[in-house]
Amino acid sequence: MTPRPEPTPQAARPPTAEAARPATPEAAGPPLRIAVIGGGPGGLYAAALLKRLDPAREVTVWERNAPSDTFGFGVVLSDETLGGIRDADPAVYEALRRELVRWDDIDVVHRGHRTTSTGHGFAALGRRRLLELLHARCTELGVQLRFRAEAPPAAELATAHDLVIAADGVHSRTREAHDDHFRPTVTTHRCRYIWLAADFPLEAFRFETAETEHGVMQLHAYPFSADSSTVIVEMREEVWRAAGFDELDEAESTARCAKIFAEALGGRELRANNSAWTAFRTVVNERWSYGNTVLIGDAAHTAHFSIGSGTKLAVEDALALARQLGEHPTLTEALTAYEAERRPVVESTQRAALASLRWFEELAGRVDRPPRRFAFDLLTRSRRVTHANLRLRDPAFTDTVEHDFGCPPGTPPMFTPFRLRGLTLRNRIVVSPMDLYVAEDGVPGDFHLVHLGARALGGPGLVMTEMVCVSAEGRITPGCSGLWTDGQADAWARITAFVHAQAPGTALGVQLGHSGRKGSTRRMWEGIDQPLPEGNWPLVAASPLPYRAGVNQTPRALDRAGLAAVREEFTAAARRAARCDFDLLELHCAHGYLLSGFLSPLTNHRTDAYGGTLEGRLRFPIEVFDAVREVWPEDRPMTVRVSATDWAEGGTTAEEAVTIARAFAAHGADAIDVSTGQVVPDERPEYGRSYQTPYADRIRSAVGVPVVAVGAISSWDDVNSLLLAGRADLCALARPHLFDPHWTLHAAAEQGYEGPAAPWPAPYRAGSRPPPTGRRE
Repeated sequence: MTPRPEPTPQAARPPTAEAARPATPEAAGPPLRIAVIGGGPGGLYAAALLKRLDPAREVTVWERNAPSDTFGFGVVLSDETLGGIRDADPAVYEALRRELVRWDDIDVVHRGHRTTSTGHGFAALGRRRLLELLHARCTELGVQLRFRAEAPPAAELATAHDLVIAADGVHSRTREAHDDHFRPTVTTHRCRYIWLAADFPLEAFRFETAETEHGVMQLHAYPFSADSSTVIVEMREEVWRAAGFDELDEAESTARCAKIFAEALGGRELRANNSAWTAFRTVVNERWSYGNTVLIGDAAHTAHFSIGSGTKLAVEDALALARQLGEHPTLTEALTAYEAERRPVVESTQRAALASLRWFEELAGRVDRPPRRFAFDLLTRSRRVTHANLRLRDPAFTDTVEHDFGCPPGTPPMFTPFRLRGLTLRNRIVVSPMDLYVAEDGVPGDFHLVHLGARALGGPGLVMTEMVCVSAEGRITPGCSGLWTDGQADAWARITAFVHAQAPGTALGVQLGHSGRKGSTRRMWEGIDQPLPEGNWPLVAASPLPYRAGVNQTPRALDRAGLAAVREEFTAAARRAARCDFDLLELHCAHGYLLSGFLSPLTNHRTDAYGGTLEGRLRFPIEVFDAVREVWPEDRPMTVRVSATDWAEGGTTAEEAVTIARAFAAHGADAIDVSTGQVVPDERPEYGRSYQTPYADRIRSAVGVPVVAVGAISSWDDVNSLLLAGRADLCALARPHLFDPHWTLHAAAEQGYEGPAAPWPAPYRAGSRPPPTGRRE
């Protein structure tokens, strides 16, 4: 079905709201008195830039530490960030340019095998040297630098200054003092890491795994000067404790890390600098400004170090803030524009950072991948680097990964075949089930024929029907199709016959399901999940819990007789599906429908053998699966769609999803179709590109069963990346196929592929190349 559209304790409030309220920035004109809290790179660069743009400004920076104090070692800056610095302040850019260390390669060392990918382009310098350059520039411009000085509270500064810039880091006191306005969420993650340094320059950005008796550890390292490299050692919290790092002091931890990664270091020592093991914290704020106070850098947002530098984001914040202050007549307008400009960029970066962070958190499940596939998986972990991008950067490396995957020459990964039981799919593209809500009494009509026929002609390996209901009472809406009568089966047989005759090589799959407590509602465009104004039918479910209390009706909990009756409805529908000549059958155990309702602890409150523990909650879905598998032809595959998380507290966890998938695989499921959510209405999904694929990846790695990845996969480049990285075996796309029924054929044309995995129907061959869009001189 098409998807429907750990905070930390709060700081104590100031004694009185009025006393702590920042000044309101309503006066016209640029701010002349500016206070900066925090003398890190973001705060210093903001101070220098604002003073340079208007020498009449009085800019003061408060920094609690001494000028030479710094934590960490190297700082990585992108060419984009450096370009912004060059345009805004050529003097700072030139000073930085002379100090930068540049390199192109990434080395991935795994199980003694080093894989090198080139063409990436990095630039770094020492954090201490960066601060020295910014100190000098601020002094040159007349910025007042107050070292070893604790800044007054932001509310106090706000009364005496036109603008207060809070660049006071991840532990921002400014943010905590006004958390009721900024509304921060701070999430602490599952790995511990420590920043160290080596007194020699590495030749490349190096990632290395160490599989120890305590668990997997990883190294991130890169050069930042002619004689030094940053070295970060990271591992899961439980590995850190098992290895005894929680009982070691700084010197002991440093020596232990050097021993674990002795080969990478050439037997040399590591050094520390007030280095401590810590867990990364993701900071998100609902608002970035309050009155005339604004957050920048880590005070406003954090992004995991594995995708780049927090310094980069802070410097870009300073650039954007200075630009907006110069372009708007009032501070209110400038701060609003600053946040509007930066928030989408930061949110995109944080999504990528979270994907990267979680990749490293789940590293233990990936170490069995072959070295080159492991390296490709690592390089594409954040979804910002993709197959096509790597092919441009390093075609030789990409060729080897494709060869290992089994791609014939000139064949993109998505156009390699895949076998499920007796069915061989000619390519890896699946048209995901999409509810149409246009059936009459459960009978699919011409709309279904045209919809499914058009997608089949468009070249995918597999086209799935919408959820086909096993009974009239198991429909979601009056427009849902079914297979509870022979007349419905005859209508489906007409569609399968068309697909097999007119789109040979395209498989057609049927998804069987029962709405459970989410039934008897209006069609999606008439009011999604809203009950019918009249003609409602009774509902059944695992437990008597309405989908929305006070809105949807309360279902009847299935008793033993009811369970047996529903099981027979599924087997009867499966028999009809086999006679219709469907090539594959999928059991719908996701999205809060009946079988999903048994699996989730949020919707199954039973106290009998079909509830309680996960084993009990699995019992009825497994019984239905076994009954359907028994009547479904032996040579035809069966898959199961699951919701791998409920996106809600107390719901199905990722760990439980692995157990659920393992149970179905043990009973003969040929693949698991991994979706998420839609189980309870108060879910909070983490939407984003390919946002559900990590759950498929985890199940594939842990269970060893083929998986179908779904969820905002929108480009053929995403598909190729997911397949080559080993995160999925098949990729299901819904909305792209609504936008373009010939999405697969067009993907082939755009990649220059004309092989047997994407044949154009004979009547369409004349259109197999993009038409000219206009004359080009």
